[in-house]
Amino acid sequence: MKHAFLSVGLCGLISMIAVQATAEPVAQPVWADGVPDSNGLSGPEIGGNCIGNISVPTYTVYLPPKDKATGAAVVIFPGGGYRVVCMGSEGGSIAAFLNERGIAGIVVKYRLPNKHHEIPANDARRVIRTVRANAKEWNVDPKRVGVMGFSAGGHLASTVTTVFDAGDSSSSDLIEQQSSRPDFSILFYPVISMEKGVPHGGTRKNLFADESLVERYSNEKRVSAETPPTFMLHCSDDRSVPVENTLRFYRALVAHKIPATCMIYEKGGHGPNAFKGNPSWEASLDAWFRARGCIE
Repeated sequence: MKHAFLSVGLCGLISMIAVQATAEPVAQPVWADGVPDSNGLSGPEIGGNCIGNISVPTYTVYLPPKDKATGAAVVIFPGGGYRVVCMGSEGGSIAAFLNERGIAGIVVKYRLPNKHHEIPANDARRVIRTVRANAKEWNVDPKRVGVMGFSAGGHLASTVTTVFDAGDSSSSDLIEQQSSRPDFSILFYPVISMEKGVPHGGTRKNLFADESLVERYSNEKRVSAETPPTFMLHCSDDRSVPVENTLRFYRALVAHKIPATCMIYEKGGHGPNAFKGNPSWEASLDAWFRARGCIE
């Protein structure tokens, strides 16, 4: 009977370990001590796959097996017009895609601006810094931390791709000491420009009300010699976010001699079908990752 007890106990322990090993990663607060600024929203979040009324941002870390990890990491910003954040098809599934390639995926549920225009980028930069601060623990190379954004999340990704800082070396906060500059950027059907006739109207409306901010958040105008290499995907028949957004950013990258890859598909519209319906992008992105030293 003693041996039977030991056998059952051991099986139970093995079962617990297996469950823990395959458990879904737990979302962590972006700001452990509470948000430093307010977006004016309160109360419970709304929705399921696409979440609204977000006032407390989180990030969820999806790590590949250690024996498969390449050391690269991508911070993922799902889209939603700055009105919601669509965590499913542009969040967890993208992290799984990256994990298959040995790349860590960090999905961000950023705060919605509610016309407080600096809020999303504050969250985004904090997560980029957080990845670098935890690089050793997460088996990540702090010099291979990129961003990936979709639609309005692409606007957020292009914002931090073009405006960043080296970190505050005098800060007592290890996270704030880290650079917020991405080492590479991936933008899928992104909102880029806020100039009339080009942007997604809802994204612009939700981000700010002050017309003086149009220039500041037209990210094609913020490209510089320090902008990191960028991979872009868009569809010509996108009726929500005109392909002109991607074309403007691409032209700005080329003008500044920034390595850039731009894939424009004839059909696919806006949203996940743009990449699900055009699977050839996967091989191109793999080659691009390989050139950046992100996969072998």
